[in-house]
Amino acid sequence: MRIVICGAGIVGSAIATHLAAEQNDVTVIDHDEEKVQRIAEHADLSAIVGLASHPDVLERAGLDQAELIIAVTESDEVNMVACQMAHSLFKTPTKIARIRSNAYLRSDIKSKFFTTENMPIDFIISPEQEVASAVSRQLRLPGAFDVKELGGGKLQLVGVLCDSNCPIIDTPLRHLTDLFPDLSITIVAILRENLVTISRDGTDELKTGDRVYFVCDTEHLERAMAAFGHHEHRTSSVVIAGGGNIGQLLAQEIESGYSEIKSKIIELHKDQARNIAAKLSNTSVICGDVLDADILKEASVGSSETFVAVSNDDEVNILSALLAKRIGAKYAVVLVNMQGFLPLISTLGVDVVINPPQITVSSVLEHIRRGRIIDVHSIVEGLGEVLEAEAVSGSDLVGLPLRKSRIPKGVTVGAVLRGEQIIPARGDTIIEAGDHVIVFAKQGKSRQAENILSAK
Repeated sequence: MRIVICGAGIVGSAIATHLAAEQNDVTVIDHDEEKVQRIAEHADLSAIVGLASHPDVLERAGLDQAELIIAVTESDEVNMVACQMAHSLFKTPTKIARIRSNAYLRSDIKSKFFTTENMPIDFIISPEQEVASAVSRQLRLPGAFDVKELGGGKLQLVGVLCDSNCPIIDTPLRHLTDLFPDLSITIVAILRENLVTISRDGTDELKTGDRVYFVCDTEHLERAMAAFGHHEHRTSSVVIAGGGNIGQLLAQEIESGYSEIKSKIIELHKDQARNIAAKLSNTSVICGDVLDADILKEASVGSSETFVAVSNDDEVNILSALLAKRIGAKYAVVLVNMQGFLPLISTLGVDVVINPPQITVSSVLEHIRRGRIIDVHSIVEGLGEVLEAEAVSGSDLVGLPLRKSRIPKGVTVGAVLRGEQIIPARGDTIIEAGDHVIVFAKQGKSRQAENILSAK
């Protein structure tokens, strides 16, 4: 597929690198010559210097022959104009844009403005909203480092850490069905020292320190967590470090959907703190520096269950989370944009890492994957993807027991949703056309996963 990406920042670079690695013909545009040079050196793609909203620059990038434009510059307005140009001048089939300002995302504005007749954008990505939703999911399930609803909420993809209290350490995975016969759960991946293991024959054993991804029936979630030694209660108190867009959106989600949670925001700048306090009705706002231990104590971080650091500064987020844990916070959720930080953070005692570029990549992939892909979720550090797809007649997965299906190495099936029925993936499971199938694919294996989900 030929793709033009506008913006070579953190998000644009992450998307471009991911898509180029899958043998797509990618061209990146950015007005910053240094960013263009950096992305050209680190990925197999083309990169040009220029303003992405200018038609001559888009023409130089080959947009007239592209199937897709992804506009993720720092400017909402540039992103919108680039998509308008792609529609009006180049007839580009699919247009995706990042829109950050809440002024454009109000439901009444969005439904009227973003139409084919007015602003022809096919898919809008709002990283701030999606990050706030990701943090919100973590509040529902303390003890998990990653949570994703699938199958319309009937299934859960969960990432958990196996610590010394995990009762199934050193137990072959094939014995889990015998130990928990009524539990609808399938382990799809084991992450150990940044390597991903998919158990084919069930002989693999879990070790202390492993990070495990499993798929389970939502109704079995509490028992599934207990099987890994996690008995954490839902969060009842949250301190949010950073009152930017993400911090405000998260506080609004808590106020509207979590009446049992008491929340506070710490914001450095006085004017912003006043602005936040005026918008929120049940959230306390404290003006101060999150790296000041006295401010954290004033916010009662030591007696809070969850500390969420979502400022615009990765270093501030990491350091404030470590300070909060030292003061007494039970769980720390940290927003980190820089990909290079991700492998280090799990060793520091931080419980959950939220990576906006990874979330944005998932949103983009959901719209460009081949076949009947319903949802895409990139797992931590980009080590793999979980796909939810509709099985089609004639695909390699339909009509045969899974043990006889030609599933490529690095790909595994986690669960099947047939109407209201949830079917754990086992060797004798037979997938039917129309089923929703949850598939895990290791990094670099997503195209093969798409192939087995598509008709021959």
